[in-house]
Amino acid sequence: MDVGGRAAVRYTDIVAERRYALQNEEANRLIAELVDAAGVPAERRGYFQHLLTTVMKLHEDGALSGDLKVTNTALKELRYAYKVFAPYRDVRKVTVFGSARTLPTASAAMAALMFGRRMVDEGWMVITGAGAGIMGAAQEGAGGERSFGLNIRLPFEQEANPWIASDPKLITFKYFFTRKLFLVKEAGGMAVFPGGFGTMDEVFEVLTLMQTGKATIIPVVLLETDQTPYWRRWDAFIRSTLAEQRLIDAEDTSFYRIVDTVDDAVRELTSFYRVYHSMRIVGDHFVLRLDHALRDRDLAELQHRFEDILKGPVDQAAGPIPGEQNEYPTKPRLIVPFNRSSYARLRQLVDFVNRVGS
Repeated sequence: MDVGGRAAVRYTDIVAERRYALQNEEANRLIAELVDAAGVPAERRGYFQHLLTTVMKLHEDGALSGDLKVTNTALKELRYAYKVFAPYRDVRKVTVFGSARTLPTASAAMAALMFGRRMVDEGWMVITGAGAGIMGAAQEGAGGERSFGLNIRLPFEQEANPWIASDPKLITFKYFFTRKLFLVKEAGGMAVFPGGFGTMDEVFEVLTLMQTGKATIIPVVLLETDQTPYWRRWDAFIRSTLAEQRLIDAEDTSFYRIVDTVDDAVRELTSFYRVYHSMRIVGDHFVLRLDHALRDRDLAELQHRFEDILKGPVDQAAGPIPGEQNEYPTKPRLIVPFNRSSYARLRQLVDFVNRVGS
């Protein structure tokens, strides 16, 4: 059978390979036919079959109507957000967090406005929660054309700010968990201004995700914006209580930087990508894409300095390695046999690469 100009995969072949399926074989056959009829490429069909199977398993499991509503809404929000971000996937973005209650005349808001403007000048785009205060100031500085607003429906406090309200890059979420996914997933860096519970929630979440290897390591800058310390008091608690009582490792403070000026924040974010470009896991190795290869002596020093998190020799390649997608084919690779014992040390390794490679 030929579907859409290409040979279809036979259902009997699918059955032989399938490990995740419905109890109803007729339904499994119809799902396979639907994937064929839709013209899904062979390398992606497994994902779509599993997605469709998962949806119908909710029926087999007897899921409650309330659970179906949550799943339905969340899936719609995910699908739409993927679509909105897709045209800009190759543009670096910084997510800005901070209080929605900050007045426009406050020093923090004025700093956020300047920060949004400066990051756009550096070629980045800005992501905010689309609200007022710090979010609105950063959005105003960036402008609607160069920013995204990820709004949340709340009974109070949260309406889209005027700088993003009519832009197609405004996405309104019902659930915090889908919104938070994109605030982190799409970010190449984070800038955090003083804020309340929501700001603390976002900071600790992204630090936890990086600490546990559940999110790509990105630069996180915490901006002090007036004479009253905010982040340094927070940092004192982190170091004197969490680290001192061994609730976190002392190295985990490497995940963030506290800065006093917008210029320092911009420098911290952009310099993280001075030599380092991006990272991908291939088999047992972490593959770092670089703008240029390291010198032999720097590679040897890296091996010595980070022996505690390596389970073998670090190597380099001129381009993509086997098992890696052919992304950024001209960029050299640093192949790191990371033992996953400390992602904070991996962050320090990236810092080392940027320092010796520049």
